[in-house]
Amino acid sequence: MEPVMLTTGRLLLRTVGPDDTEAVYRAAQDPVTQRWISQFPSPYLREHAEAFTGQMVPDGWARDSMYTFGLFLPGEELTGMLGITMRALGVGEVGFWAVREHRGRGYVTEATLAAARWAFTTLSVDRLEWRAEVGNAASRAVAERAGFTVEGTLRSGVNNKGVRRDCWVGSLLPSDLGLPSTAPYLPARG
Repeated sequence: MEPVMLTTGRLLLRTVGPDDTEAVYRAAQDPVTQRWISQFPSPYLREHAEAFTGQMVPDGWARDSMYTFGLFLPGEELTGMLGITMRALGVGEVGFWAVREHRGRGYVTEATLAAARWAFTTLSVDRLEWRAEVGNAASRAVAERAGFTVEGTLRSGVNNKGVRRDCWVGSLLPSDLGLPSTAPYLPARG
């Protein structure tokens, strides 16, 4: 798929490329981001940002496997990142992080809702999952504000820099946003 742009009331969600490498590199130096994002090497080097913006992001779009958006203010200032990784037919997993200076302003929640609507209507996703290492209260708060139902804790559910850790898992369904599903859903009773 060719990358798409999404807009919200305050943000432009667009793919990142080589021109965004420096902004990604600077933002990724934050120790809080490095602590919680399991895919982040630590230390996070410029070559990691170059590989991310120059290869990983475009490859994900081209393969329809991962749709990565930079979250930008109208002046092109990076406020965070969000990705939807396809996990199975009709199932995507959302991951996100905020640039330190922009935390607490609701940007990531706003972007998560926009990306979820897009995934449900364009990608035929019927279940969007969210996972975060137990203790990442900021990620959980974003997921809950976006309408995710926290379903429980997975023991040894994530690998963060070589260490297995427990994680929370939650889901958002199209019906949670008033949208139809592409496949019938029959919830369990009793």
